[in-house]
Amino acid sequence: MERLNVKIKDVPKNERPRERLLQHGASSISNQELLAIILGSGSKNESVMSLSQRLLIHFEGLPLLKDATVEELTAIKGIGQAKAVHLIACLELGKRIHAYKPTERYVIRSPEDGADFVMEELRHLKQEHFVALFLNTKNQVIHQQTIFIGSLNASIVHPREIFREAVKRSAASLICVHNHPSGVRLQCA
Repeated sequence: MERLNVKIKDVPKNERPRERLLQHGASSISNQELLAIILGSGSKNESVMSLSQRLLIHFEGLPLLKDATVEELTAIKGIGQAKAVHLIACLELGKRIHAYKPTERYVIRSPEDGADFVMEELRHLKQEHFVALFLNTKNQVIHQQTIFIGSLNASIVHPREIFREAVKRSAASLICVHNHPSGVRLQCA
């Protein structure tokens, strides 16, 4: 398969990923263009756009790329340790920003609020996690604790463990949540 190796400097200025991001915003550019901006450059024999496309093809898109290791990335021709570390740092920063919870206490008014509070944290876990949210009298989350980590499809927890934490935290109420690693749904009780 012959590759078209067009260098970024040969692309019209208004079609380059950085310029498109500046002109149209980050949400308007493709995953390939975002990766090209993060990687910064290709190699002597390959453009950054081609390298970005190969990276996406290798990991079958973003869902598998987000969990890539340095070793997996450096196994791809054109990705050295510096680019791999840079990419992993960007992915981790994105995860942290997405999972960030403000310091003011989160108020739970519905089961959906409870699920939203823990969804990003539990969404991609490979084992079932049983989590308890402890609330004050205003239904604000005062503490979150993983009570039990189970297998791929089961978690067994004793009520004693849940209520011990509730008493210790002087919780007025609590919500129990567990994920489904299969990705089917998140349940609150």
